[in-house]
Amino acid sequence: MLKAKSLYHLIVYSILFIIILISFFTFIIINNAHEELQEKIHTLKNDYTNSQKTLIKNQVNYVINFIDYYYNQNKDKKPLETIQKEVIEAIEKLRIGDNPNEYIFIYNFNGTVIQNSVSKGNIGKNFLNVVDSKGKEVIKELINTSKKEFGGYVDYVWFKPEINKETNKVSYAKSYNAWNWSIGKGVYLDEIDKLVHLKEEEYNQKISNYTLQITSLTVMLILYSIFIYKNATILIVNDVKEIGKYFKESQKNDEPINQNRIIFGEFKVIANYATDAMNNIKLKTHMLEDLNKNLEYKVNEKTKELTNLIESQKKFIKNSVHEINTPLSIIRTNIDLLKMKIPNNKYITNIESGSKIIQYIYDDLSYLIKKDRVIYEKEYLDFTNILKNRLDFFDEIAKSNSLYFINSIEDDLYIKFNVTELQRIIDNNLSNAIKYSFAQSAIFVKLYYLNDDEIEFSVTTNSKKIEDTEKIFDDFYRENSARGGFGLGLKIVKDICDKNLVIINLNSNEKETKFTYRFKINEDTTA
Repeated sequence: MLKAKSLYHLIVYSILFIIILISFFTFIIINNAHEELQEKIHTLKNDYTNSQKTLIKNQVNYVINFIDYYYNQNKDKKPLETIQKEVIEAIEKLRIGDNPNEYIFIYNFNGTVIQNSVSKGNIGKNFLNVVDSKGKEVIKELINTSKKEFGGYVDYVWFKPEINKETNKVSYAKSYNAWNWSIGKGVYLDEIDKLVHLKEEEYNQKISNYTLQITSLTVMLILYSIFIYKNATILIVNDVKEIGKYFKESQKNDEPINQNRIIFGEFKVIANYATDAMNNIKLKTHMLEDLNKNLEYKVNEKTKELTNLIESQKKFIKNSVHEINTPLSIIRTNIDLLKMKIPNNKYITNIESGSKIIQYIYDDLSYLIKKDRVIYEKEYLDFTNILKNRLDFFDEIAKSNSLYFINSIEDDLYIKFNVTELQRIIDNNLSNAIKYSFAQSAIFVKLYYLNDDEIEFSVTTNSKKIEDTEKIFDDFYRENSARGGFGLGLKIVKDICDKNLVIINLNSNEKETKFTYRFKINEDTTA
């Protein structure tokens, strides 16, 4: 966007704007005139062509009616050959229309010329296979068209002796079946070019008039702009300089602006506003300085309080996670002892399922606390064995939720990864699968070699469609808040995958939801 740095620039920009605006309207006017011309030419061509088609159709029907009448009057009096010869002579003498280029032609159904008043030397010759410059078999198409019930039109290119070159032509042909004759008449369409040329000359004259008027208007507007600049801007600049001088002097003293040195009344009003504004600014500046000092002190105090609160929260979470581990271990140990004494007890199974859920949440919180201050070293891991162990861990949880696992896991799949981070990926996907699957449905778990460099791990569930597949990996985001959870699991998975260049693919529809993870076997991001 142009910014005027002075009144001179403003005037120059105004002149440029006027020129651009006038040019734009000139373009619109010329374009509209051109479209109007094209529309008139199109209408002219259509009207001319339709009128010529109607004319030659009437003339051909007139000739056929004449032939039919003459034949019926003489068929019992004269031989057929005599009647046909007399008809041809009559048609040759019959002038239908004033244009010598428009003539009646007659072919028999075999393509032989019966009558052609312009090229009499062609009478008796066969033109069935003659084609025009575009490859159209003109005579054959005329004969076939004439055999229709009401005849028809054929467009083609034909030689016109008057201009000694080929041009577009349209002919109407209709058959006289009693004699196997195709009778037609054509009209050249180049006449319309003359009419189009006249319209174009009219259009050019109109454009010339428009251009002259617009040019005159442009010159007048530019001269007017220059006049305004010469006679008004100098006075305006002087008043602006005077107000500017006041602003500079007001920093040193509190004297009001001398309005006798200002010419325009509007600028005197501005000068009064400027005086009031400067007084208010000075007053509020002092007040703002005092307020800033007080505010800075309060901000520092609140910042210290907030910092202490955050540190206390972190310490509380850390201590809580640490304290959970001991009773959780005791619970897990006693569950194992109870299972040995009372096997296959559904209450013990439910307790074990709940303890495993707490264990899984504990592992997530522990990872969140440590991830920014612990380096998770990579090593070669047996992905197959780790996944099977985690499936065993979650098996009781799945059963207590009326779910079951169906897995397809290839043996001896090794990758270079950190065991804690790999377990977080596996656990969070299995936990979410159990949490959101429909009851009595299967959870499909797959692990296989994708190629020599990559392994693919996927978890597929029969569950509701995930509406927002982009937000599902955000902090604390849950599409179904009724199912519990903190909304942190998939965020942890996303962070681990991004750090280790693991590709995530999520597909969710009305039938199933599938999370797929593609691991590099030897991916090393430590470099």
